[in-house]
Amino acid sequence: MSFDQLIAKVHQAEDVVEAQERRLVAHWGHIKGTWRESWTPGRIVVAGLVSGFVVGRAEPLRTAAKSGGLMQAISMVSSLFAGGGAAAAADQAQRAATATQQAAAAVDDSEEAAVARAEATVQAVRSTADPIDF
Repeated sequence: MSFDQLIAKVHQAEDVVEAQERRLVAHWGHIKGTWRESWTPGRIVVAGLVSGFVVGRAEPLRTAAKSGGLMQAISMVSSLFAGGGAAAAADQAQRAATATQQAAAAVDDSEEAAVARAEATVQAVRSTADPIDF
């Protein structure tokens, strides 16, 4: 088989894959729409009642005893993430406070320098200007 024939086969296979992909997307959209349309309020209530009954009958005491360790592990992991998030937030707040203090100091310095320059200019003008009597 020549190289051109191989390239033609590859292009043909790519076209088949693209067609299948388009069909899959169309079917998925149809399935998604049908799924959402089928969940009417009555069906939602019935599904909730059935699932509640099943969960209630599934030996709750044994399940609770087994899930105690699981709940402890979940709470430990969640507190770990919460502590890490709080530490990061505190660090960010500290950096923001430092940046604010630096900006305030720069503004104060620039105001003092501007006042000093203005006073020096006024003194220079007064010393070089002739007094005018009114």
